[in-house]
Amino acid sequence: MDERPFALIVAGPTCSGKSALAVGLAGRLDGTVINADAMQCYRELRVITARPTEAEQAGVPHRLYGVRPAATPGHAAWWRGAALAEMAESRAAGRLPILCGGTGLYFWSLVHGIAEIPEIPDSVRAGARAALAAFGPGGLHAALAEVDPATAARLRPTDSQRLARAWEVWRATGQGLAAWQAQPTAPAPWRFAALLLDPPRAALRAAIAGRFAAMLEQGALAEVRALAALGLDPALPAMRAHGVPELAAQLRGEITLAEAERRAVLATGQYTRRQATWFRHRQLVEPAHAHTIHARVAGLAQFSEREIAEIIAFIRRPG
Repeated sequence: MDERPFALIVAGPTCSGKSALAVGLAGRLDGTVINADAMQCYRELRVITARPTEAEQAGVPHRLYGVRPAATPGHAAWWRGAALAEMAESRAAGRLPILCGGTGLYFWSLVHGIAEIPEIPDSVRAGARAALAAFGPGGLHAALAEVDPATAARLRPTDSQRLARAWEVWRATGQGLAAWQAQPTAPAPWRFAALLLDPPRAALRAAIAGRFAAMLEQGALAEVRALAALGLDPALPAMRAHGVPELAAQLRGEITLAEAERRAVLATGQYTRRQATWFRHRQLVEPAHAHTIHARVAGLAQFSEREIAEIIAFIRRPG
């Protein structure tokens, strides 16, 4: 029998109901909910990322939410180390670690390992952002293709965030990101089961629109105004969170609030399609330890007790 400690993954696209499911299960199974959403890590993005509220977090322990300043970009290697530490602490307290989020790369790095790329000096990171601003993503992609063709071939010429990351890694280490990624660390010394949410597109679209309207009522515009006042590099991940560029454009007077909302909802919907595709085509865990729920989850109350018992039985199945 597999003696490794056990953790649960709850994954799926934005607005699929991951948090509601994770919190419900944490209450039933004495769990700790550990954030695996790249944007919910940022301190300044509480409303615009639909981060769990203080009241919601009071019911069961939550970890890695709002722990990183927007000025400091998060990355998979940082998150993996932080998540492993929180998982160990949860287990020591006799609780089940429940990793909840929609950032596929974070889950993949945890389960399968990730390259241990050295920390990038701030001066090199600033140089990469300056190069991106000077040449644009297309120009930076062309420059990257000359020095690191293997990495450039994996990246879209419009993906400014990943292009800047690839450029800074090459400049700091003399080795391309693709070469580093071919040398992953060992998989996490844990066994995992995964609950994957894959709701119908229509349900997801309606949920995205409803959530963004609620965000506006809860102060999303003021939150983005405060973020913009920090004067951060617009290429930082936090500045590109869904809704931030659109509401920032509205605050600059470039578009109406209605147009900002329309664009943000559209961009979020397009992103959820990519998320769903990612989870469908990558095997995070062995098929016997993965279960897909084809519905949007609003909480355990929508399931019958028999269905909840089946989900819990799946989670507790021997590894």
